[in-house]
Amino acid sequence: MKKYEKQIKQIVKYLMISLCIAVFFLVLLPALFVTIVHQEPLVRAPGHINPNRVATPDTIYVFRAAHGVVEILDFEEYIKGVLAGEMPASFEMEALKAQAVAARTYAFSRVRRGSHNTHPLASLCDTTHCQVYRSIFELEQIHPSQWFETGWPRIVQAVNETRGQMMYFEGELVSQALFHSSSGGQTENSEDVFVSAVPYLRSVYSPHEGDVHRDEQTIISVSSFADALNRRFPSNPTGSVSNSNIQILSRSQGGRVDRIQVGNATFAGTEIRSALALRSANFTLDMDGNMITITTSGFGHGVGMSQHGANGMAKQGYNYRQILAHFYNGVDVF
Repeated sequence: MKKYEKQIKQIVKYLMISLCIAVFFLVLLPALFVTIVHQEPLVRAPGHINPNRVATPDTIYVFRAAHGVVEILDFEEYIKGVLAGEMPASFEMEALKAQAVAARTYAFSRVRRGSHNTHPLASLCDTTHCQVYRSIFELEQIHPSQWFETGWPRIVQAVNETRGQMMYFEGELVSQALFHSSSGGQTENSEDVFVSAVPYLRSVYSPHEGDVHRDEQTIISVSSFADALNRRFPSNPTGSVSNSNIQILSRSQGGRVDRIQVGNATFAGTEIRSALALRSANFTLDMDGNMITITTSGFGHGVGMSQHGANGMAKQGYNYRQILAHFYNGVDVF
């Protein structure tokens, strides 16, 4: 036996080596291949989902209207100032996040389009002409000191947790991330308020706004009603006006006044809203002798995201991506 002991050990050694090789090729290698194949799409997915994703800038030029100067601001700090200026910090966190993404998208789309004639040295201003922005100093003037312990941290959280995220439609950055305070129950198609139809700015129901900005009344005389229109639109005179020749002619899909007759002239509902400083073009008229009661629902132009609608959705458990997808048809958030 001793004569063959060495040969037996060598045979056993070769068998063990062969067994290990077989296990590697038959078991371990296929498992490794499956793991690699499975994981690769997870690494490459963002590029496949949105190959046109763009990076936000480090800084942004903002025209400060009150002082007539241009400031260079950190972009994400600017978004915090917009969020604090455009939405109450007490709103639900998911609504704050939705607003942060909308504000970031709106701001950067303006940056990409370049300067505006109203403020040629900056792509954005700090008023409602673009987006309301408030610096820390300005926020200190309008909020009690405890707000910086309760409200400001929520603003910071919403912006930080969505850092760099913007909305895209069919792979391209959304150029009109419009929003308003409340819709009165249904938002508007963009072409019914502004110039052109935008595929992601479609009329949708906003059932979670509650009673905010509902049935708010303005009482005005017929003569004052006509005078306001004639001052605002002198090229479209009303002529003689009485309660018998004021009539709503049509409404938009979102329920707002489309066309209205006033005396010898017709106006868009948005023109009535502008001339009378109404909160919304979603209004009704009630005539009583020489007086008109105008009852409005909603606050703002009604296009895009309803902020109060977003807050109501957040209270119902929707996250910020779902909120944005509801108000901006067909968008993705990256």
